[in-house]
Amino acid sequence: MASLTARSGLRSMATRARPPATAPVGCRMSSSTHDDAYETSKWDKITIIEAVTCTLLAAWNLSKGHPHFNEPPAYPYLHIHN
Repeated sequence: MASLTARSGLRSMATRARPPATAPVGCRMSSSTHDDAYETSKWDKITIIEAVTCTLLAAWNLSKGHPHFNEPPAYPYLHIHN
């Protein structure tokens, strides 16, 4: 019983003393080479430019006139009650 406890204690000390595993130099993820602050500021700028562009296009499109059509003739067979 004492030997099992000692063995488990030695195993836990050995795993704590082991340095953390690192990825080999050739196997880095593509996102690990980018700076997060740079990526964040880039996407903030893209989002603002898209929002401004969409707002301007919507304002321009809505400022133009739109057609008004004549009312359809009253068909007696529709039995519309007003």
